[in-house]
Parts: sequence; structure tokens; C-alpha cells
Amino acid sequence: MEPQHSEKPAMTQQVRFTEKSDLSDSTSLGVTGEEVWRRYFISQLVVALRRQQKEESDWMNLITLHSKASSYVQHIKRRDIVLKRELGEGAFGKVFLAECYNLSPTKDKMLVAVKTLKDPTLAARKDFQREAELLTNLQHEHIVKFYGVCVDGDPLIMVFEYMKHGDLNKFLRAHGPDAMILVDGQPLQTSGELGLSQMLHIASQIAAGMVYLASQHFVHRDLATRNCLVGNGLLVKIGDFGMSRDIYSTDYYRVGGHTMLPIRWMPPESIMYRKFSTESDVWSFGVILWEIFTYGKQPWFQLANNEVIECITQGRVLERPRVCPKEVYDIMLGCWQREPQQRLNIKDIQKILYALGKATPVYLDILG
Repeated sequence: MEPQHSEKPAMTQQVRFTEKSDLSDSTSLGVTGEEVWRRYFISQLVVALRRQQKEESDWMNLITLHSKASSYVQHIKRRDIVLKRELGEGAFGKVFLAECYNLSPTKDKMLVAVKTLKDPTLAARKDFQREAELLTNLQHEHIVKFYGVCVDGDPLIMVFEYMKHGDLNKFLRAHGPDAMILVDGQPLQTSGELGLSQMLHIASQIAAGMVYLASQHFVHRDLATRNCLVGNGLLVKIGDFGMSRDIYSTDYYRVGGHTMLPIRWMPPESIMYRKFSTESDVWSFGVILWEIFTYGKQPWFQLANNEVIECITQGRVLERPRVCPKEVYDIMLGCWQREPQQRLNIKDIQKILYALGKATPVYLDILG
């Protein structure tokens, strides 16, 4: 919510000065009338300046209170976090499965995912604080829930909800026609292949999360199945723990030694001019659809990164997956229009996917 006082208080003060005649008695003290007038003028000016400073201070306090209220970050005590096992590692630090006490009023403890910060520099700490404030303000059923931070000691920790089935890319690969599992060291075929209705259900949920991000004027820049997480009942949420750049290093193209770009998910304007927008996120969503309907294959898997850049900038698009309905591939093509303004709106995409998904029931019997 915005502060109730929508306009900054006026800082100009109208000061009423006493007439010279009102100060005539002061000459009896041995001070000339001109000197009395000069001193009085100065004293009144000081009063006016102090009043102005107070009003400016009150205004800034109002802004500060509003800012704190809108981005209040919950602090969690370190003694309430019990690490269980490591889930992964990224450039920032490690992610652990943990138990967290006193987090929910209805549960004594609950499983969470904790992201640690291994770099204790001042710049890293500032980035940590900014990210925590941003995540606190993002609240939606299809955005991974952020619970708060632990800053009493090192390492600094962020606490997120735990999504049992991990990232969506790994989930898709595990539930595709070629998925294999190892039992006693021997490969066995899995029996949990995803069907059309489940694929549409997954895509519709990601689209819902994107509609929310767009409403918050938030540009993700790295939307991909590796940055979505899967929970019980085929619940899918957008979330990026920052691990993917290490775990999925082949999905990124290194530029200038440090910058890692997910070029296989990027539109021409992002590749050529580093322009990112809600429309560039829509392009990425088209690639997410392609990933879903290929059971997690890497886009342009047959090409090297420099060849991918050439293909995208020349206007080539990914081919229709074998199990993808024409209606869904039409959505992909709508996402991959070269001009950003010509791409489909994410709200319209969500409506189409929801309607397609309602045509057949969603069976959730593949999850344990």
C-alpha cells in the first residue's frame, strides 16, 4: 500500500516578523533598534529552518516506515534450523534440506530448503539483503515461498519452502519414455510417463506464476524448466536457487569470462542488445513449453552455442515436438515472434492452456 500522505509536505514557511515599532522597548537595554531587529530576524529564520528540517525528517520517516512495511524480511534464529543433507551447490554457496522449528503456528517443525552465502564480502551481503527484500514481496501460489533469513553469524542463510520432487527439468527426464532408474545397480524402465493433460497442467501453472511476475513488473531473465520446482500432487512453482548455472552449465554461454547467458532460451533482442522485458520472458516460456513436450531435452541440443546464436538471430525456431498438439505448438510460435510487441500476452497464454487442460481430466497418479 502507498502512504496515505500522497504529496510531500510543503517546505516553504511563511514567517510573520514583528514590526520595528513593537521592539522599541529594547533600546532601554542599550541595544540599538537596528541591532534588535537584526537579532530577531535571525532567531525567526532559525525557527523556520528547524521547522522545515523537522517536516523533512517526518516525511523521510514516513517513507522509511512504508518501505520497511512493504519489504519486511522475517528473521529466523540459527538454533531453529537443523541441516539434514546437501541438495546442491552454486556459485553463491550450498543449498541444504533442513528442518526448521517455530516457522509455522500449526507445526512444530517443517522441512525447508536453505540457501547459504559463502562469500561474506560487503557487496555480497548487500546483494543478499536486496534479494531477500525482493523475495519477501513476491507472494504467489506458483512462486516458491520465501520464509526469511538467518543473519546471526555466518554463513548468511535464506530459507525457502522445500519442493519434494526437485527441479522440473530433472522431473521431466525421470518421467519420459526413455527414463531409466537404477535398482541394485541395474537399469530398469520407469512406469510414470507424463501424459498430455499433465503436461498442460504443468505449463498452465508456470504461466500463472508468470502472469503474477508481470503484474509486479518483475522480469525473470532466466525462465527455464531447470528453474521451476515440483512438489506433491504435481504442484509446480517458479523459483531459482541460483544452483542451475553450475548444475546445468551446458545450458549457459559464458561471455567475457564471468557473465553466463542462457542463450538457448533468449530472444534475438536479448542476445544482440541485452534487452530484457516481460516479452523476452514470454519467448522463454515458449522454450519451456518445448522442454515440457520433449520430456526435458535441451533446446537446440544438436548445435553448439555459437550455432544457436546464429539460428536465433536469423529467425529459425525449434521444431514441433513429436507428442505436441498443434494448438500448443501454435502457442510456442506465438511466443517466438521476432518483434516483442507481436508476441502473445502471457495472460492470453494462460487462458488458452487452462482451456486445453480442462478438455481432459488431470491425473496425478504418477507421484509417490
